[in-house]
Amino acid sequence: MSWEKKHEHDIYRKNMSTLDIQYACDIAIIGGGPVGAALALALRDSGLHTQLLEARAAKHVADPRALALSYGSRLLLQRLGVWEKLTPVSPIKFIHVSQKNSFGRAMLCADELNVPELGYVLPYPALQTALQNAMQSSPLDFINDAQVSELHSTAEGATIIYQHAAQQHTLHARLAVVADGGKLLEAAYPPEIRDYGQSAVISHVTCTQPKPDTAFERFTAQGPVALLPYHDGYELVWTVEHAAAQEMLQWSDAVFLAQLHQHFGDRVGEFLTLGKRACFPLRLKCASDITLPHTVLLGNAAQTLHPVAGQGFNMGLRDACELAQEIIKGTAQGIGDETMLAAYRQRRWLDRNAGIRFTDGLARLFTKNLPLLDSARGAALSLVDCLPGAKKFVAKRMMFGANG
Repeated sequence: MSWEKKHEHDIYRKNMSTLDIQYACDIAIIGGGPVGAALALALRDSGLHTQLLEARAAKHVADPRALALSYGSRLLLQRLGVWEKLTPVSPIKFIHVSQKNSFGRAMLCADELNVPELGYVLPYPALQTALQNAMQSSPLDFINDAQVSELHSTAEGATIIYQHAAQQHTLHARLAVVADGGKLLEAAYPPEIRDYGQSAVISHVTCTQPKPDTAFERFTAQGPVALLPYHDGYELVWTVEHAAAQEMLQWSDAVFLAQLHQHFGDRVGEFLTLGKRACFPLRLKCASDITLPHTVLLGNAAQTLHPVAGQGFNMGLRDACELAQEIIKGTAQGIGDETMLAAYRQRRWLDRNAGIRFTDGLARLFTKNLPLLDSARGAALSLVDCLPGAKKFVAKRMMFGANG
């Protein structure tokens, strides 16, 4: 931030007690997960008063999933000073895309795109812990175990009601940012929801012929199967119908591994061991609008995507960083007004809509078991693999989004 801009914000903060006493903070972030924490860190040197409310207790990170980060997300996390603190991280230099029982495949390669890696795999708790530690070592104002029960948006600002330490509190902000998944607003502003009729069964597997820097995305009639290189094996994301997923959770390890080998094939040899299994239902959820008066929805509150191509968190991180840039370039008094919100909507329109259509299209297109469609899909994969321009286009969208 320039000296002039920081000076403007400093004057605003000093005079707020007399001019804008109704506002307890400039930006209130509801949700301290990776997307909300990234926004807070992006604003830490802005001179603005940012208040983060997190429902979980401090250091409570229980999510078992692994995250697939794009190379573009790595660059954003480096700007936030977090990337260097992440460990362990497994790089992805190749992405092998294929279709079961059909010809055609595509191989994306980092060297062909002049980047060190296409992406990375790391456990969710590692990223969350690194972000929490960065917030604790900064002057950011955040409260854990804060249960938000109400959010009221008006033309003047946002009012948040939350419970903390057995007491109810009221917080007035120029801008409220919902980064907690969006349930807070779903009753008043129902999102568009498409149930894919599928669940993702996830686990960690080892095998006899691992390729440590190669990720696999294999499309089948039941749904995609992804193997993401991590540690001594792979993070598995196996998509099937809801009932089948519940049945798979009851299989013995031996049966599960044998079925996985039959379903995936021999590309990594024989599967040897299986970690703890978990299951998540899959659906597309899109907010009808990512802004309300003096309110912005980020990450899963704005859009929850099918995990195919691993775009969900990466898009949420871009949401956060681009919102921070829009806030910083404006005036303190203009935070949350319609001019700022319209600029943010326009800035995110292409990337958001293209990402939603891309993942939704893949999820539906590659699960229809029709002979003619099988041939068309195989031809499309082969065409992408043979045309450097097409391959670069797809890879850049996966790494940087539609605005990259």
